Amino acid sequence: MLDANAALRAKVSNPPLYRVSVALAALFCVLALLFFASPRAEAQANDGTAQALKQITGLVVDQTGAVIPGAEIRDTATGKLLGVTDASGQLTLTCAAPCSVRIFARGFNPTNTEWRDGSRIALAIDPRSSGPVSDTGPPIPVDRPAIDARIEYTQQPTTPPAPASVIPPVQDTVSVTAYRTPLGELESPASTRTLTTQDLQQSAAITLDGQLRLIPGAETFRRSSSLVANPSSQGISLRGLGSTSASRTLVTEDDIPLNDAFAGWIHWEELPELSIHSVEVVRGGASDLYGSSAIGGVINVMQEHPAGNLAELKSDYGSEDTYDTSLLLEGKHGPWGALATGGILGTDGYILTAPNQRGLIDVPSNVHAQNGLALIDHQRGGLRLFLRGSAMNEARNNGTPVQKNGTRLWRFSTGSDWKPTGDGFLNGSTLTFRAYGSAQHYRQTFSTIATNRNSEILNRFAKTPDDEMGLVLHWSKPITPALLFLAGADTHDVRAGDFESVIKSGNLSYVNLNDRQRQTGAYAELLWSRKAWTISGSGRVDWFNNFDGQQWLPTATPEPQIAQHVFDPRLGIARKIGEHFALTGSGFRAYRAPTANELYRSTQVGSLLTLPNNNLLSERATGWETGIAMEQRWGTVRTSYFWTQVNRPITSLTINTTSNPMQLKRENLGQIESRGVSLDLEVQPTRWMALQGGYQYTNADVTKGTGDAPAGNWIPQVAHNMASAQLRAYRDSIGTISLQARISGHQFDDDANDYLLHSYFKLDAYASHDFGKRIELFTSGENLLNRQIEVGRTPTLTLGTPRVARIGFLFKLGPAAK
Repeated sequence: MLDANAALRAKVSNPPLYRVSVALAALFCVLALLFFASPRAEAQANDGTAQALKQITGLVVDQTGAVIPGAEIRDTATGKLLGVTDASGQLTLTCAAPCSVRIFARGFNPTNTEWRDGSRIALAIDPRSSGPVSDTGPPIPVDRPAIDARIEYTQQPTTPPAPASVIPPVQDTVSVTAYRTPLGELESPASTRTLTTQDLQQSAAITLDGQLRLIPGAETFRRSSSLVANPSSQGISLRGLGSTSASRTLVTEDDIPLNDAFAGWIHWEELPELSIHSVEVVRGGASDLYGSSAIGGVINVMQEHPAGNLAELKSDYGSEDTYDTSLLLEGKHGPWGALATGGILGTDGYILTAPNQRGLIDVPSNVHAQNGLALIDHQRGGLRLFLRGSAMNEARNNGTPVQKNGTRLWRFSTGSDWKPTGDGFLNGSTLTFRAYGSAQHYRQTFSTIATNRNSEILNRFAKTPDDEMGLVLHWSKPITPALLFLAGADTHDVRAGDFESVIKSGNLSYVNLNDRQRQTGAYAELLWSRKAWTISGSGRVDWFNNFDGQQWLPTATPEPQIAQHVFDPRLGIARKIGEHFALTGSGFRAYRAPTANELYRSTQVGSLLTLPNNNLLSERATGWETGIAMEQRWGTVRTSYFWTQVNRPITSLTINTTSNPMQLKRENLGQIESRGVSLDLEVQPTRWMALQGGYQYTNADVTKGTGDAPAGNWIPQVAHNMASAQLRAYRDSIGTISLQARISGHQFDDDANDYLLHSYFKLDAYASHDFGKRIELFTSGENLLNRQIEVGRTPTLTLGTPRVARIGFLFKLGPAAK
């Protein structure tokens, strides 16, 4: 046993691909020199020999399919007018792919976009602006909300020389999640960030939680990657509010919540990589439209939709035996579209325990997961119908031979999007309906670990099945060209069980539980936008019920029933100053209901055992923020001051430090408060380079404490200072290089602030090169400097991901490349 564990530790300390990772770091340095110090490459790009021009015919339409004549197409970098769409909404441009353009139309938000050979791009345009968005923009009468423009085109190669290469431009941020209707960067009172397809693809991280860390302030409960983390540490945190096993941020996909129905954490390996188009993040309370869990904000995952006949295969492999392979197939025939995608990903992992604290039982933490998704939709005129199903299976090793868990999750959804046409009352309105459900089987084993970590004993085995069903209905209607009304309702029903075998002093006993939760809400919003002003007012009433709870120990005992009614309003104001600046402000109330996991089930991470509490009440938050936004041709900058106060926050209080494992219990604390400033920027100083990033300072602490969490203590797992940056550069002759850096200040792992986690700096990189239209080779590296990142003290010190290098390819087949 000793020899086997010694071999495992040697594998982690000296990974077999270490030399590959060193070579990778050298490769990035070489590529950087080529980008910034190669006059030959610059000359080649400037003399036009890099790539031939193409004629690209585009069609601009709104979401109902109606064409948009008179839309201006301008060069992104110079602002030069390239052309105007004709009466049929079409325009033929001659440019080098990828073409970087900006679309203007009166009554619509200006929108940046780019496309490579054969790509199809959907653009979101806001119709509520009453004035022209371009000084020379043609008048277009608009009375429709939430318009999308779609660019469809064909190509014919020509021989004229090409201008210098460009990279994907900085995209205009269009927020869908903040108000369930599109708002431009300067019109949105909320603080929003969007991770585009390029941001996600050119991130060194392969999982969504790692990619979200490009946004400062976005962090899971513990710093570890979901590839090696216990699921109970994967709740997402925004605005410095922290989390427990449950997330204080709501994650959705197409109006459907993705937070675990029983426990509230996130299954980051659930969605196939190639099925994700982009991710929109709204920071600040949003319970006025989304109900429970949206205290810190909303993360909306935007899915790909079938737009043509296309096949993509992406695969990579790297150190720690990390692998990721995804396949996407999609087709379009008339009004019918179909999409199927799936993949396998995982890692053999590494030992989380710090080297000087390891014992014989310490083995690598890892995950091996499979996922899949299928979608069929039918769209004719203003009506879209769809049917979608997905599945995920994963198996995890949580760092010892005994501690393991696994999840099988099936989801289904169906619904419609209807945009009536004609001259009746419903003209211009949008009606959205969703019906969804899921079935999950979760299993986990727990152990008691000896103090010297040389042995462990199985103490509990749990099976936790749950089923959920939900309905969503919302309707929007422009009352006048400047006033939009939105109303909706949703309900979410969860039925869960927990069946545990408990081993104590060699005796076997059973603890069984059945529980049911239901959350139902109704909401309404008025959004007024005229000239320089945008004002929104909204409110939601929620009914939360926890009932039919029953536990067997072994006799049946009914659990307390919970019934709460809450009202959450929000008011937002944005005032544009000229064409490039805006002042914003908003205030809100929000709430989060306790999950069944927090009420009834014990969880364990390492040597920390957290006990449930069936008397928990919902968390209630009050907050506001104000800020300044600037939008220029070269990019956008937004800064905000925010303040959020959470009453009755559910936290894990330490109750016994001498037991093995140490015992904590979930309690409603008195009050926590998070206040600070954030800065976000997306700039493109040249056509071949873009920079985006941000900084967040948060004073997040306990203002009304209890027991081991007195007033003045920091909120666990929240750093006061966080910053991130992504620098991307592109040239045809070399390819793409992306550097990502993240800095986080020190933080505490526990409510008593006894366990300090030091600050860290992490540098990642990504590089790719196209070989023709179909094949792209790429390589990436995480934690290139191989810094030691402290993740948790349970109370054993655990560490984050060491240096990991990967190499892979992307193969595309079909007339369209996304």
